[in-house]
Amino acid sequence: MSSIKLFFSQHITAFAIYLLLINLLTLIIFAVDKQRARRHAWRIPESTLLLLAVLGGSLGAWAGIWICHHKTRRRKFTLGVPLIFCLQLALALWIALG
Repeated sequence: MSSIKLFFSQHITAFAIYLLLINLLTLIIFAVDKQRARRHAWRIPESTLLLLAVLGGSLGAWAGIWICHHKTRRRKFTLGVPLIFCLQLALALWIALG
């Protein structure tokens, strides 16, 4: 394997691991925020939840919305998170194919 292919292979693997971890973290944070909401405890700011989605955790956020039934009444989440995911997917396809 050439050094260029090895370089890209390692970076793609690292990026895949990053995406897995950020999505898992985002899902966990959505679940924690839902529990805090039930207990009327201190909440995680919506801006933090959305930032995690933008940083690559959009699938975890989307899962958190539907699995935890959290933020289902907020349009910025029910419409915004799928939109963020679609934009990220489009960007990934553009990079991969372009």
